Amino acid sequence: MIEEHFAALNLALRRMDASAPRLRDWGTHLAGVLGRGGRLLTCGNGGSAAEAQHLTGELVGRFRNERQPLSAIALHADTSSATAIVNDYGESELFARQVRAHGRPGDVLIALSTSGTSPNVLAAAKAALDIGMTAWAFTGPAPNPLAAICDDAVAVEAPSTATVQEVHLALVHALCTALDEALGVPT
Repeated sequence: MIEEHFAALNLALRRMDASAPRLRDWGTHLAGVLGRGGRLLTCGNGGSAAEAQHLTGELVGRFRNERQPLSAIALHADTSSATAIVNDYGESELFARQVRAHGRPGDVLIALSTSGTSPNVLAAAKAALDIGMTAWAFTGPAPNPLAAICDDAVAVEAPSTATVQEVHLALVHALCTALDEALGVPT
């Protein structure tokens, strides 16, 4: 029922108020990384891939107001590399191989997974940590393996994948707001 969906979404969003300080910290950290020429890599499957690409689009383009473009790559969006990697190395290496190719120590990976159990997303987080990147996650309910492996995570307590994904979009926009504030961009 539509009303039940809206009620679940409203409750999940209210629970995110406690994440505001964390997202501000992430925005400040990310502003420093991107400001000194580092990059953000993102990954996810399905709807989480769409949210990951939405985030990179906001950074390479603009979120609200004009600013310099920022280096951000949605790893699933390079379909030629992705299909070659899956064919040659298997699906669990899809994102990890790209993290090892594009990531540098000090860069940031944001991994999105509604379950927190996607093997290819977990492998990406491990690869990021192995090369000295910061790894953050947006996940569904905790505890889950992705939240556990990353440096930090925001877990959305919601009963359905759809609600988790909708809250992830709100978190993406909150992070963009925090980043722009840290960069001194008017919001």
